[in-house]
Amino acid sequence: MVVTLREITDANREAILALRVAPGQERFVSSVRDALREAVEYPHAKPWYRAVYVDDEPVGFVMVSWNVEPQPPEIIGPWFLWKLLIDQRHQGHGYGVEVVRQIAELVQGEGATELLTSYVPGDGGPAGFYQRLGFVPTGACDPDGEVIMRLTLPWPRSASSPTSE
Repeated sequence: MVVTLREITDANREAILALRVAPGQERFVSSVRDALREAVEYPHAKPWYRAVYVDDEPVGFVMVSWNVEPQPPEIIGPWFLWKLLIDQRHQGHGYGVEVVRQIAELVQGEGATELLTSYVPGDGGPAGFYQRLGFVPTGACDPDGEVIMRLTLPWPRSASSPTSE
């Protein structure tokens, strides 16, 4: 298994837009289409996004606020894992863990000392996934009630688990 982050192009756009989370997860993770719409609506959040591939098959989507000047409560940063979506057919194989690992390495290479993210609280949500990776709550929430979490970099590899997301 080789997980890569690739640009979204005209050639792969429809396949990426077709990716979906499992039923019941929609309240925790918006669609790729919605994420791309948010990227256009918030250019000052410096959205950096990629399709997630395993070998040559698209399996997910990731979007990061890339080294932004934080403007709470609207813009969280400087490094914020804004969206992570692994398609329902590909969950449970460790792809989400690998994406977070790659993002952590990328932003650390740019000088980041922490990576932030947020999640919608609720049963079946991603809180446990992020906690297993070493993210801890900051004590803050965004205006929509999402819990903001922090991963201190460098990422402790022992926090990752191949059987997670």
